[in-house]
Amino acid sequence: MESAEIRRRWLSFFEERGHTVVPSASLIADDPTLLLVPAGMVPFKPYFLGEVKPPAPRATSVQKCVRTPDIEEVGKTTRHGTFFQMCGNFSFGDYFKEGAIKYAWELLTSSQDDGGYGLDPEKLWITVYLDDDEAERIWHEVVGVPKERIQRLGKKENYWSMGVPGPCGPCSEINYDRGPEFGIEGGPAVNDERYVEIWNLVFMQYERGAGTSKEDFEILGELPSKNIDTGLGLERLAMILQGVQNMYETDTMRVVIDKATDLTGVAYGAGQDTDVSLRVVADHIRTSVMLIGDGVTPGNEGRGYVLRRIMRRAIRNMRLLGATDPVVADLIDVVIKTMGQQYPELIQDRKRIETVALAEEAAFLKTLKAGTNILDTAVTETKAAGGKVLSGDKAFLLHDTWGFPIDLTLEMAAEQGLSVDETGFRRLMKEQRERAKADAQAKKHGHADLSAYREVADSSGSTVFTGYTNTQGESSVVGLLVDGVSAPAAHEGDEVEVVLDRTPFYAEGGGQLADTGRIKTDSGAIIEVRDVQQPVPGVTVHKGSVQVGEVVVGSPAFATIDVTRRRAIARAHSATHLTHQALRDALGPTAAQAGSENSPGRFRFDFGSPTAVPGTVLTDVEQKINEVLSRELDVTAEVMSMDDAKKQGAIAEFGEKYGDRVRVVTIGDFSKELCGGTHVHNTAQLGLVKLLGESSIGSGVRRVEALVGVDAYNFLAREHTVVSQLTELVKGRPEELPEKISGVLAKLKDAEKQIEQFRAEKVLQAAAGLAEGAKNVGGIALASGQVPDGTSADDLRKLVLDVRGRIPSDRPAVVALFTVTNGRPLTVIATNEAARERGIKAGDLVRTAAKTLGGGGGGKPDVAQGGGQNAAAVPEAIEAVERLVAQAG
Repeated sequence: MESAEIRRRWLSFFEERGHTVVPSASLIADDPTLLLVPAGMVPFKPYFLGEVKPPAPRATSVQKCVRTPDIEEVGKTTRHGTFFQMCGNFSFGDYFKEGAIKYAWELLTSSQDDGGYGLDPEKLWITVYLDDDEAERIWHEVVGVPKERIQRLGKKENYWSMGVPGPCGPCSEINYDRGPEFGIEGGPAVNDERYVEIWNLVFMQYERGAGTSKEDFEILGELPSKNIDTGLGLERLAMILQGVQNMYETDTMRVVIDKATDLTGVAYGAGQDTDVSLRVVADHIRTSVMLIGDGVTPGNEGRGYVLRRIMRRAIRNMRLLGATDPVVADLIDVVIKTMGQQYPELIQDRKRIETVALAEEAAFLKTLKAGTNILDTAVTETKAAGGKVLSGDKAFLLHDTWGFPIDLTLEMAAEQGLSVDETGFRRLMKEQRERAKADAQAKKHGHADLSAYREVADSSGSTVFTGYTNTQGESSVVGLLVDGVSAPAAHEGDEVEVVLDRTPFYAEGGGQLADTGRIKTDSGAIIEVRDVQQPVPGVTVHKGSVQVGEVVVGSPAFATIDVTRRRAIARAHSATHLTHQALRDALGPTAAQAGSENSPGRFRFDFGSPTAVPGTVLTDVEQKINEVLSRELDVTAEVMSMDDAKKQGAIAEFGEKYGDRVRVVTIGDFSKELCGGTHVHNTAQLGLVKLLGESSIGSGVRRVEALVGVDAYNFLAREHTVVSQLTELVKGRPEELPEKISGVLAKLKDAEKQIEQFRAEKVLQAAAGLAEGAKNVGGIALASGQVPDGTSADDLRKLVLDVRGRIPSDRPAVVALFTVTNGRPLTVIATNEAARERGIKAGDLVRTAAKTLGGGGGGKPDVAQGGGQNAAAVPEAIEAVERLVAQAG
């Protein structure tokens, strides 16, 4: 049974039993404590935490997930992987243990002809929590599982919580016996390789308190509403139904291995090392495609770094397998074809996925070359110092800064006769992981800060937003926080967070900045609102300070936004939509939105593009936007179903989470996007849009910044003033400015070249005198001294080599010259072959001189360069070099 069919049967089974089918959420977690979605229940977490009321009592999904804590183990074993799909069914206060158990058994053991998976009931083993008598009774008495195939395990294996205070409960796991070829018998308590877990049923019935570990926490009592959260690993079930040894041999992974084999000629099963590399490629390329598909782009931070790291591991392992040409295009092609059966958006978004992936491959191949050069330097320095071990911090720098895999560092260092301080490297890696883990743990506890907002939501319901049609209106104060704590009242001077039952204030979201304004209560109290946020869904919080009087919960109030600011932001937001569409028209669908910020009179828009946008294209985009403004197109908004919005071709806005009903903003016949923000009523209200330029903000992501309305006019007015001043200076017309200014710059460049040539000639004139004045130090000719300040490093090097060339080659010679540039001392030292035969190396001399100068340096035995901080120490450095030469003589 193919993976796509496993997925289809799961959703169909539970939909037929009253569950609402929920599409997989994006891998980009809608949770500030997570980089990526690591579990199937994550999109449902707000329901389990009580932050949001569930839309239905029963739900089911097949959720895309990514976990990367054991990324180095991927491929080494057949159980570790980064991307997986978690099939889940959920009950929010509806059915509980018996319902969940009976559903699971029915789906697993029903024949395939009847829509089930057709597993042999005799091969299924059950685990329950130590004291969960109820679950054991249901499995044995209701379902009919023999007691000898039901085992009790402890809190580590069979108890679930989120790791923070909140819902928790015992688990019951269903395990499949793969047979004696996978080890000894005795059930999952004895051998989890043979008895592999395929489905975990979590009975969420208790509330836990704080604790120090996964197993050490207090149970505070029962939850008022008992919930069900289950998870079946699709890849594990596919492994069983397809009769293969491990998940890497299932249909969606094996095709990638086969393609890697075609590209490298290395067969799977030919050897342990090559099998590891093939598994790394299969796992990481599939994960990369899924991440890029959900909008992640390679970068050096956060989820972008996760993507970059796994892509580079995949490319590196293809190199280890013998690939010499770019390979990513062929590999992602088979992933899109296979996974596209389950996620059609991959096929629709193929061009963008390919563009991002190929750009990262090209960038890494360059990085691989740069990293090799840096490693060569580190090896040279280590050998020059007499070392035989490359330091752990050098290996860590290569890995962390340049994305240089440690296995490559080990291999290349060994080729040059060095080992690597792996212990030091692992220690630094561990410290980095511990810092990240501590930061994540600290973020987890942020849930406690939201309790006050949840209480307001529970008691007063969601805030009604009236700002689409009103800029002011009556309301009531239903919640008040002072210094983050609920309070009945607030007084003049207090910093407050106010929750109203209805508000015209727009809360920051979808790239649009929040409204500002005032709230006035019937008692005369005035609150100056500086920011508006939604810390939990449905609750709008107005942040500001009490200017006058006392604010009391329950008071009638009148809310008024800053209309001038709102209108300026609305113009910017509508201009963003126009820019998005114009860029897509010019560059294609790969120019998908990757972020935006709409502020008064200006906006920035981030979009996907592997290369810089040519100036001519940007000019065309700007012209098209302003032509649309002149057409005076109406801007309308309509609420409709997500399916209807997709049928109409509406574009989803970056970073937004949508429900079944969505708001679609349409600008005439030009643009149609899903958007919850505020806009103008007609494009003529924008007046003018001026694109200031575009730049890179990360691999494959560009940013356009622009001005709108009066701000755009003021910018052009200032530019006109500058142009007028320049035309006066060069005595020409505006259209002649480029040619005239280019002429002036060309003359300036020629003059600079002549000055540089004159200065170089003057420096080199000293060569003959320096050569003739060389001292005899122990039979070695030493030409040393300080040349005029301001001599460039390049000129100093030329002078040193010229002097060395003037000394007879059969006479051992050392040339050591110094200068001071911008207050910093610089030295270049060279030796001839006769001097090197006597053991005198330029690199050794430079290190001594640079140390005296308070700096460092190095180079080859024939010529080396260094510098420092202490210009006054130049005479002392010259003497130090002379002493070393004397010792060698």
